[in-house]
Amino acid sequence: MKSLSIRVLSFACLIFGFSINSYAVPSIQTVQLDNGLRILLVEAHNVPMVSLQLTTPAGSRFDAKNKAGTANLLAAVLADHTAKHDDEAWAEWLDSEALRLGASASRDTLSLSLTVVKESLEVGLDAFSEALLQPGWHKKRFLSLREDSIAAAIKSQETPGTQAAQATAKLLYGSHGYGHSTSGTAKSLAHIQLNDLKSLYKNQVRPIGSVLAVSGDITMPEILRLLKPRLKTWQGAPKISALDIKQPSVVRGQSSQVTLPTSQALIQLSRLGIARSNHDFFPLFVMNHLLGGGGFGSKLMEEVREKRGLVYGVYSYFIPLAAPGPFIITLQTRAEQAGQATQVVRDVMQSLADGKIDKKQLNATKSNLIGGFAQRMDSNRERVGLLSMIGFYQMPLDYLQNWTAHVESVTLADVQRMTKAYLQTDDWNIVQVGPAKE
Repeated sequence: MKSLSIRVLSFACLIFGFSINSYAVPSIQTVQLDNGLRILLVEAHNVPMVSLQLTTPAGSRFDAKNKAGTANLLAAVLADHTAKHDDEAWAEWLDSEALRLGASASRDTLSLSLTVVKESLEVGLDAFSEALLQPGWHKKRFLSLREDSIAAAIKSQETPGTQAAQATAKLLYGSHGYGHSTSGTAKSLAHIQLNDLKSLYKNQVRPIGSVLAVSGDITMPEILRLLKPRLKTWQGAPKISALDIKQPSVVRGQSSQVTLPTSQALIQLSRLGIARSNHDFFPLFVMNHLLGGGGFGSKLMEEVREKRGLVYGVYSYFIPLAAPGPFIITLQTRAEQAGQATQVVRDVMQSLADGKIDKKQLNATKSNLIGGFAQRMDSNRERVGLLSMIGFYQMPLDYLQNWTAHVESVTLADVQRMTKAYLQTDDWNIVQVGPAKE
């Protein structure tokens, strides 16, 4: 539960939690290569480092039926070896050159990243382009990576957070592309063959619709000079574009029980949130921070933990995606008081839905958000994460510059509109992980 909370909150901070002081806002430069790849750059010359992140529309929503985990395995293979280097030689080369290269998958995206000191940038880009354009497809190594993933999936079933996430995704999305975990299950991973990875790579990992985010001690002319010769052979468009996605059906008032032999209960309430393109992002963002996204300053933490001592922790978050992503409230408590804790959460939600918010609470929430930008955007790796989000979801390039203004412009009426729309308790679904209910 603790590790899940950290991952969730870290993700929420990265995607949502940046407040911006106008003097610190970096400008975003953009260029499109002849092959259609879009490059976004933020210069940062204070440290001789450069970070890159390539984001492509090849995430877990593109996994074939009954083969959840395909995108995640593809990311593992791309980062593990190439056609020129087996896994041992590849790891040795990256280590000898101090290159931090990795790959990962999310619901919408597959990303390949590189962090390197400026003086090693050319060799770093050699490795980056080799990983991207010359996958190894070594069958024996693929089978080993698949077995590792299956073992990890089996082990993860002992974790209430994993069980809750899987049950919530299935309940909320069903057969939709968001309805399974990115990492897959032991059963789904066993069905995946090397050709499934090759097919996903061929169909989706293409320059058109992809974004390369760059931040660090580099200028646009410099990065273009280095990238163009290395990526000139990469061509084409994905079979399914980044924002071409079926809208999920609305699920309301459903419940699910997952039995685990533990004295504690993890409870996860869920409903559909918003897509990244939704104009209500900032009102919902502020509302969620007040509800449960603001840590000890949030209403849920105040009412459920501080006043009543019913939970070890409680928080809320939402994930805007190409289609409406999940809106989640999670709490952990002793099994015998799960019902009482859940009812207090529902009471808080209903109170907010009824408009019981004052201007003082709203102003404190906005001040908290606006005050925390500088320390949350102090590395190139964090910046390329933001740039990737802006580019992939086709958001305006002045998004960062206008962030503070958007937060400040959220009114009490806006927040009350969000609570009325999103916190009606009958609209939420619930998953409980723990001992069987008597």
